Amino acid sequence: MAKKPWGGRFEGETEKQVEQFSQSLDFDRRLYKQDIAGSQAHARMLARQGIITEAEADRIVRALEEIRREIEAGEFIYAPAMEDIHMAIEARLISKIGDAGRKLHTARSRNDQVALDVRLYLAEAVETLVARLTELRRAGARLARKHLGVIMPGYTHLQRAQPVLFAHHLLAYDEMWRRDIMRLQESLARIKVSPLGAAALAGTTFPIDPKFTAEQLDFPEIFRNSLDAVSDRDFAVEFLAHAALIMAHLSRLSEELIIWSSSEFGFVVIPDGYATGSSIMPQKRNPDVPELIRGKCGRVAGSLMSLLMTLKGLPLTYNRDLQEDKEPLFDAADTVTASVELMAGLLEALEVRPEKMAATLKGGFLTATDMADYLVTKGVPFRTAHEQVGAAVRYAEGQGKELGELSLEEVQKFAPTAAPDLFEWLTIEASVARRKSPGGTAPERVVEALARVEKELEISG
Repeated sequence: MAKKPWGGRFEGETEKQVEQFSQSLDFDRRLYKQDIAGSQAHARMLARQGIITEAEADRIVRALEEIRREIEAGEFIYAPAMEDIHMAIEARLISKIGDAGRKLHTARSRNDQVALDVRLYLAEAVETLVARLTELRRAGARLARKHLGVIMPGYTHLQRAQPVLFAHHLLAYDEMWRRDIMRLQESLARIKVSPLGAAALAGTTFPIDPKFTAEQLDFPEIFRNSLDAVSDRDFAVEFLAHAALIMAHLSRLSEELIIWSSSEFGFVVIPDGYATGSSIMPQKRNPDVPELIRGKCGRVAGSLMSLLMTLKGLPLTYNRDLQEDKEPLFDAADTVTASVELMAGLLEALEVRPEKMAATLKGGFLTATDMADYLVTKGVPFRTAHEQVGAAVRYAEGQGKELGELSLEEVQKFAPTAAPDLFEWLTIEASVARRKSPGGTAPERVVEALARVEKELEISG
């Protein structure tokens, strides 16, 4: 049986069931690159500080590089007795170079080592996710440009409310994704803080240089308190919160795509590559990808809750409970990144049906607010105008007509100040065009907004 690196204190062997229960190799082996990079930086620092020789550091660095290649070639043997990727790599290192390998862990603990590995992993995951979100923004912007003049009903309470440009609706999601990117980028300042040098919890007696180690790993900051360094998982919670919010944004869009692709709406057609059929009903075209993204939103939110519950009762500093940070973190990062990538592909291939949107602009009195605004221009207080238009809507509904289909005499029964120019306000196109307020849906505002997004994303209009 392989001897555990911490086994000097013990005479008896670990129970097999305990060994299996406590090992994390099944999931933390994905940290091998980060673990090797951190160990190489640590070895160089030890040599620079005269704690080990330059020759020993060179042997360690070279052997670790060989181990990396073994892992990537599928030749590395993961022994469950080694518990985690950190001990597995160290054991292999010692088997390759002997006592020089045994010196690597000088002035280091698994506590600061694993904290560093997770931070290195998450920094890379965040940068990847930012790139995927940027591609999603590009897909949304291209779709908005393609259908720039299309008008659709805007909804509140899932009831038709006012007409808006379809591009304006898409750009609302762009704002969400832009904020998602900003949050992720800002979080990197808190992720890229090296804990290496905190050791187990109290620091070390050796003359280390944590700043040098951090610089090799492209981390601009180092820990300020050794106790906090090994117990802090705020950066992971923060990422999971960001991931949950990104998934919530994707889930909202997924819900709309599901509704819009139904026969009742028919606004869009989910592309073949992102839909599935039924095992029994030949006619079915199911929006499975949006449904799965919507479903996985709960999974990522659950990962956030999982880590919060792990942390809430932990005394300082390191406790084995913290091993439970990785599975929810890995799963959430994988899930949100895949979801963003799939949504970008779906939007690129989405078929939009403007004629279906146009058909729903009739009925629902979508220009009722425009009539109220018109009456205000005639000197009617808005609340009075609201009451007058409400009465006119009730009358028109009884007549089976739109507001614009009433005669002036009929309108004046409820709104005496109305004049013939009222009807210029009641067309769908006029309603959209008049909303020139900042951030509004008027074509000129939407063109400006889209151009700004395209400039940010460096895509041509």
